[in-house]
Amino acid sequence: MPLARRLALLQSNVFAEMDHAKQLALSDGKALIDLSLGSSDLPVSPRILEEIGRSLQDPATHGYLLFHGTRAFREAAAAWYEQKFGIAVDPETEVLPLIGSQEGTAHLPLAVLNPGDYALLLDPGYPSHAGGVILAGGQIHAMPLLAEHNFLPRFEEIPAAIVQQARMMVLSYPHNPTTAIAPLSFFKEAVAFCQTHNIVLVHDFPYVDLVFEDSAPSIFQADPQRSCSIEFFTFSKSYSMGGFRIGYAIGNAELIQGLRKVKSIVDFNQYKGILNGAAIALKSGQTEIAQIVETYRQRRDEFVAALHQIGWSVPTPTATMYVWAKLPEPWRSDSIGFCKALVAQTGICAAPGAGFGLAGEGYVRFALVQDPATLRAAVDRMAGFLHT
Repeated sequence: MPLARRLALLQSNVFAEMDHAKQLALSDGKALIDLSLGSSDLPVSPRILEEIGRSLQDPATHGYLLFHGTRAFREAAAAWYEQKFGIAVDPETEVLPLIGSQEGTAHLPLAVLNPGDYALLLDPGYPSHAGGVILAGGQIHAMPLLAEHNFLPRFEEIPAAIVQQARMMVLSYPHNPTTAIAPLSFFKEAVAFCQTHNIVLVHDFPYVDLVFEDSAPSIFQADPQRSCSIEFFTFSKSYSMGGFRIGYAIGNAELIQGLRKVKSIVDFNQYKGILNGAAIALKSGQTEIAQIVETYRQRRDEFVAALHQIGWSVPTPTATMYVWAKLPEPWRSDSIGFCKALVAQTGICAAPGAGFGLAGEGYVRFALVQDPATLRAAVDRMAGFLHT
């Protein structure tokens, strides 16, 4: 049956290939240790679950939820943002609930791009950033992220002809998959570039809390008037609520309104009880988040130390829940082959760097979603694989 031509433009799904490789390993009797997906294994706070449980008993929460019914959640998000970053935002015009931040980043191009317009995307980067641009009929200009530049793009290297046709730039720091953090000075440079060239600046910010030293800046610390920017937040990482599909956007009122129009065509909001639980999360303070961050810090330290012990030298990440490891020879140009062979022979699942873009080739990403003992066991298995 013929399908729309736009689907042919979407990247082949490397992660679907890896899922097939996992199933083959299971069929072969391998005991899997899955470090490929950034899906938290940590439990959701009982206070959040209790609030959702209370909502389930309230029939008033069982119907469709339109925008005005999300007011309490939007106010909680605005209050959280002002408390964390010291910048006030309007919950009525500058905050929008989302069914996960991926919904926002994938749908925003429909509100911003005309067919043929360019989006400037990080390479490597999160796959939905590219997918949304393609579905909107846009073109992609990849901004390579290299270790020698601290995994930050260099705006002066973007061709002038591309800049003239660009309508959107997507950044995301702390960065998945490289774990890099961008300083505020970089965001100021990005805002100035986008203001000069009339480009919408998108900042995907899922790892706002998962920082081990200092803190990560918000885009609005560089653009406090929200002149050209929008920022996306999720509950999947800080609150381990990935399966609940809850996120939100804060940003320029026109951009929020445009995304809201797209959203009104695609969906209503998610169940109100989830928003009620998320509002409790935002009001709960930093104590539980600090415990989550410390858990990932301990896992990071154990995993990196174990890799060093088997001769795989990797940098210690300063943020996120990942380790971005440069592949040893002879795998430097075949991250997909490395990951398929690794899971087939050892049962260890990792994410190939090529799945995040051309500049990701030569790397592999490990997600710290297992306890320290399991992470060490994974490295022990990899030692035999690497040294055969």
